Amino acid sequence: MDVTPAAEGLLFGAGVLAGIVGSAGGTASLISYPALLAAGLPPLPANITNAVAFVAAWPGSALGSRPELRGQGRQVLRWAPLAVAGSAAGAGLLLVTPEGVFDQVVPFLLAAAAIILLLQPRISAWLDRRRGRSGRFLLPGGLIAGAAYDGYWGAGAGVMILALLMIATGQPLPRSNALKNMLLGLADVTCCILFIVYWPVDWAATAPLAAGFLIGSAIGPALARRLPSRVIRVVAALAGLGLAIRLWVGQVR
Repeated sequence: MDVTPAAEGLLFGAGVLAGIVGSAGGTASLISYPALLAAGLPPLPANITNAVAFVAAWPGSALGSRPELRGQGRQVLRWAPLAVAGSAAGAGLLLVTPEGVFDQVVPFLLAAAAIILLLQPRISAWLDRRRGRSGRFLLPGGLIAGAAYDGYWGAGAGVMILALLMIATGQPLPRSNALKNMLLGLADVTCCILFIVYWPVDWAATAPLAAGFLIGSAIGPALARRLPSRVIRVVAALAGLGLAIRLWVGQVR
């Protein structure tokens, strides 16, 4: 599609803000995905464009997580194949699913991601109480399922995988989050390769969003300490719920 300068500015700004929100522990797609819809993309192309652009956030999050990643190389290598396999399965399912089916489930996926974002502090507190109590057998199946969800939709996948890693490994949140960033980055790259090969990606919309993601994820760790992250999280979640309701109402009319 033809992207106007105003739409490019919208997508770039949304990418920066989404990168910051993601680095603060939120769900970035609740900002970037609605921006793509506002720019004129239909739901399925918007989801694929969002996934491809989000790869740009991986380098920034990796740089920001360097202290927490020390000594975790073995875990990344151990669990990377499961993240890749799950993401490939989810992306494959998305590509073979009729576009109309995806349009119908989007409001429910969006609402679920928004609710997860709203409940994130309670999830974190619950994890702190249960840290290390569950066995590691939860990780393989849960990681495949979470990566498959990421390949199919993505919004909320980071919160899900972070919760899984904290329960299964018993590591503190910063180290679990760093490990999540690497595994989720590998999952994102995997699904994006499939999307680029089998789907006509809208690069005109992808480029400004990806540039925003790269900048937002790079400055996010420092900026998140100064911004009211609770306000950003609640506003993003309520916006996601509002969009989910609007899309659902549009379907039932």
